[in-house]
Amino acid sequence: MNRRTLLHATTALGAATLTAGATSRADAASSRTPGRDRPLRVHVVMFDGVEELDFTAPYEVFSASGYFADREVEVRYVTLDGPRTVEAAYGTRLRVDHGWAPEEAELLVVPGGGYARREDPGVWAEIRRGSLPRALAAATRPGLTVSALCTGVMLLSAAGLTSGRPCTTHHRARADLERQGGVLKNARVVDDGDLVTAGGVTSGLDLALWLVRRELGADAAVGLEEMLEYEARGTVWTARSRR
Repeated sequence: MNRRTLLHATTALGAATLTAGATSRADAASSRTPGRDRPLRVHVVMFDGVEELDFTAPYEVFSASGYFADREVEVRYVTLDGPRTVEAAYGTRLRVDHGWAPEEAELLVVPGGGYARREDPGVWAEIRRGSLPRALAAATRPGLTVSALCTGVMLLSAAGLTSGRPCTTHHRARADLERQGGVLKNARVVDDGDLVTAGGVTSGLDLALWLVRRELGADAAVGLEEMLEYEARGTVWTARSRR
C-alpha cells in the first residue's frame, strides 16, 4: 500500500508554541503512555454556513477511531452560541447539543465554509462578527491542539494563531493566509505541534487520520483507512521536535 510521505523539516518557527512556555504537542506525544484512562476529547466547531464535508469527515473519523484504539474517544459538535440548530453551506440543518467548552477538549477542529461568498453565512461572516476568532484566541493553553481545515484556517488567522507559524489552507485562500503572516507549506497537512492545519474540503479526512495516528497510534489509523476504504494521501509536513 502506498503511504503518504512524511516530510520532516527543522525550523525555528516549528519550535514555537501557541502560548509562552507551552510544551509542543509533538513533544508531548512522543512521551505519552498509550491506553491512558482519560478519553481523547475532540470538539468540532460549528457555525452557520459551515461546509458539510468539512465537519462530517473529521467527525466520522474520530468517532470511529475508538474501535481501533485502547483509549476512549469522545467527539462532539460545539457552537460558540450554545446548543442550537446550525444551517450548513448547502442547507443541511444540524442540531448541536453542546456549547463552547475548549477547556474540556484535547483537540479542537475548525472546519471552513462560505469563504467564496462574502455576504453569506460562513467564515467571512464569522470573521466580521469577531466573536469566534476571539474565542479561538482565548482557548489556547498547554495540552490543547488547535486544528483547522480548508478555510477554517482563516478563522485561526483572524485569531492571530497562524502568524509566524507553518500552516496551509484551501488553495484559493493561500494568498490571504500568507498576507496575514502565515508561513505557507506545500503540504496536505501541516503539523506544528499544537497547531495543525490542512488543505481544502476532502483534506479533513487526512487531517483527522493524521491526528488519530499521532494521538492513538499507527494501528488505529490503518484500521480506520481499511474501514473507510480510503488511503490517506498527500504530504504531511511536521516540525522536527527540538529540545
